[in-house]
Amino acid sequence: MPQKLVVAIDGPAGSGKSTSAILVAQKLGYLYIDTGAMYRAITFLAIKKNLHNEEEILRLAERTDLKLDFIEGKTKVFADKKEITEDIRMPEVNAYVSEISKIENVRKILVQKQREMGSGERGVVMEGRDIGTVVFPNADVKIFMTASVDERAKRRKKEYSEKGINITLEEVKKNLLSRDEIDSGREFSPLTIAGGAIEVNTSEVSIEEQVNIILEEVKKAANKKGILLRVN
Repeated sequence: MPQKLVVAIDGPAGSGKSTSAILVAQKLGYLYIDTGAMYRAITFLAIKKNLHNEEEILRLAERTDLKLDFIEGKTKVFADKKEITEDIRMPEVNAYVSEISKIENVRKILVQKQREMGSGERGVVMEGRDIGTVVFPNADVKIFMTASVDERAKRRKKEYSEKGINITLEEVKKNLLSRDEIDSGREFSPLTIAGGAIEVNTSEVSIEEQVNIILEEVKKAANKKGILLRVN
């Protein structure tokens, strides 16, 4: 039996899933994969190339060599060997990424890439919006993180401010609500709670508490599979 676990963490933007997923992966010594960064990368490239036609965007997703490296606590994103880490976090990408993400064939291409990334010998913590429902429906641990839209907006506004990006709290909130509607309402692999997932509302829960909740579920899954788990 492979000595590895697959931990799937889903949730809307600003729910805290990235922070928790990174810390959990570090504590377990597992591979961390931010699938949202992949959709952001395709979105950024589509904007840069001024692509609006679905077929053109699909060809872009097929041809682009996407690579994610987790270095010194941060995901580095490369498209055809060029780093675009900061580019994919711009407000214009945030505003358009859900439109790109709802294209069925684009999702199919990226889901296949994600499965390949998570199929190695090393345990994996993968976060996104359809990990527990589509990418790894048989994941050993499924977590769905959420928070109030006001709390999520404050967190995202803080991220922008730290990068010197000037945007109002109302603009951030409007963008989050729009993304929620598109992500939850799309026909193909919508944002939804996977069967068997543990829901964690992070509105009033500290990061340490979030991480501990997830680690407890990981320990339970490891015990069931007879896996010796090392937590750093």
